[in-house]
Amino acid sequence: MIQPLLVRALPNHRLYLEFADGAKGEVDLSDLVGKGVFESWNDYRFFEQVRIGDHREIKWNDDIELCADSLYLKLTGKAPKDLFPTLRKN
Repeated sequence: MIQPLLVRALPNHRLYLEFADGAKGEVDLSDLVGKGVFESWNDYRFFEQVRIGDHREIKWNDDIELCADSLYLKLTGKAPKDLFPTLRKN
């Protein structure tokens, strides 16, 4: 589990992320806007309130949070087995 160090909202519902291992870059979340709990992101000022939560989660409020590991995988293009070695078959 790699610690997220920085998250910042960017235009068009993208996030800029930096992780403790040096990985950094942008993740596009525009495909989620307006769907279910992500309806709140229709107000871009709300989307800009993103932060890192107490348990590594990327969150906006108590109802909307994303797993830092899933965002890391999306950012780096790595597979879950790369991040979690116990998933590898022996």
